[in-house]
Amino acid sequence: MIDIKYFKNKLEEEKNKLEEELGSVGRVNPDNPADWEPTPEKMDIMNADRNERADAMEEFEARSAVEVELENRLSNIKNALLKMENGKYGICEKCGKEIEQDRLEANPAAATCKEHLRT
Repeated sequence: MIDIKYFKNKLEEEKNKLEEELGSVGRVNPDNPADWEPTPEKMDIMNADRNERADAMEEFEARSAVEVELENRLSNIKNALLKMENGKYGICEKCGKEIEQDRLEANPAAATCKEHLRT
């Protein structure tokens, strides 16, 4: 039997950390509050030389990649929390069997059992 309260606490803690991390590389999209967008590092780009502008672009690209990974993880966490509300948490999306306890320990937002991990 899955301890929903235990895993809900783990998911909520990770959700809070992810939102904090996302806030350091991006912001909530004002046109879509369910979406995040990367933000550039603060820099006086108008007075910067060509190398500084290139560095700023590289930094923005790196922040964009980090933002996408964090947002994907946050989406998985939110889906797991929604499954808890719907009584479907811990059930493999592929076969309908219960997801193994050790798999949920390793990844509380897991959507599949070990057998369907790579499919």
